[in-house]
Amino acid sequence: MIIGEAGQAVQAVWGGDILGQSGRVYGGGGGGGGKFQMDPEELASVIGLWEDELDKIIEDGHTIESLSAGRVAPGQDPASGSFASASSNSIASLQAQNDSMRKYVQGYIKKLKEAQTKTVATDLSMSETFGQAT
Repeated sequence: MIIGEAGQAVQAVWGGDILGQSGRVYGGGGGGGGKFQMDPEELASVIGLWEDELDKIIEDGHTIESLSAGRVAPGQDPASGSFASASSNSIASLQAQNDSMRKYVQGYIKKLKEAQTKTVATDLSMSETFGQAT
């Protein structure tokens, strides 16, 4: 079972606790953020899922950009101008939301990869320590 920010994010995106049983603690800590538990293979899988989501967000961003290109009012009357203005504002808000989601997911992937790197280093250190004891 995962807990904290990572668990909530996974549950929100993919519904439920997809990781099953607990593993070792690999992330979280300072700044009042959450912690999460998973095995190295599970962590790699979660990183892959987030990278897939990032690809979708980036693709959506390209679609949104194409919507805003060359927007003109359908006519010269005030109603057409109002419609075009409202449409442009809506597309700009959608682009801002997409940019925000992209930045969040990129940052989250970075944190997951940092946790993964620390885990590998810790595991190597521990295996060397125990390897010398035998």
